[in-house]
Amino acid sequence: MTKAIVLFFALIALIQIIRPLGWPGLKRRKDAWKLVAAGFALSVVVVGWSLTR
Repeated sequence: MTKAIVLFFALIALIQIIRPLGWPGLKRRKDAWKLVAAGFALSVVVVGWSLTR
């Protein structure tokens, strides 16, 4: 699950670098770090949640 999340956000970040998406907060190419940070944070939450189960 976490690999899929990281892969999804990495692909969106790659698309953002090639051609900005134009979403709110993602208007410039250098905003791709926000997508990488979101993917990392979400994967940490998923791993933490799975460890508590």
